[in-house]
Amino acid sequence: MKKYIAEFIGTLALVTLGCGTAMLVGCDAANGGGYILTALAFGLTIVGMAYCVGNISGCHINPAVSLGVLMSGGMTVKDFIGYVISQCLGALAGSGLLALIFKLGQVKDMTGGFGTNGLGGVHGSAVAGLIVEIVLTFFFVFTILGVTSKRGNHGSFAGVVIGFTLVLVHILGIGLTGTSVNPARSFGPAVVAAIAGNTAPMASLWVFIVAPLIGAALAACVYKFLEKEN
Repeated sequence: MKKYIAEFIGTLALVTLGCGTAMLVGCDAANGGGYILTALAFGLTIVGMAYCVGNISGCHINPAVSLGVLMSGGMTVKDFIGYVISQCLGALAGSGLLALIFKLGQVKDMTGGFGTNGLGGVHGSAVAGLIVEIVLTFFFVFTILGVTSKRGNHGSFAGVVIGFTLVLVHILGIGLTGTSVNPARSFGPAVVAAIAGNTAPMASLWVFIVAPLIGAALAACVYKFLEKEN
């Protein structure tokens, strides 16, 4: 149960700090400052949580990461289900907390939808969105599997590598899809936005659930093939 609580807290932190930063400063590619700040917020949150709850749950805080670990033999199906539920609940709680803060403080949401993901950067193309999210998630999960491999020797630097890899995929992805690479991170804001009256993000939510899972599965398969001894 403690590892599920850790995943809940970690995902809550990721959505609160990452999406909250996007809501506050905006993440339009034309606004370089907000763009970079949003990427850093997501990545640095991962770094912090990795050293905070990593020793408890592994700090997946992402169903796609959990799928990659499951396919690599690093967790059971029971734990996978528990992790995904905890992550989605954490994302909902984080988005709800942001809704409360921004409403009480009468702060303008610069993203227009609680930091939700969308296909505006790819002109509404679901196919392009799927490709972007599959590729970005592949590289992200591939990196995670590599730096956490028992055959690796990355020690205490794994959290930093993972966090800055997330920064990197955000730098490319924000202008295209807002960067998900995490179904829970997309699910929470979209649901809360819909409750608040903005149902538009729900139409493309499936892209940000399906694509990261495909990308993670591909990463797990490729990494297992490369790591396998001849």
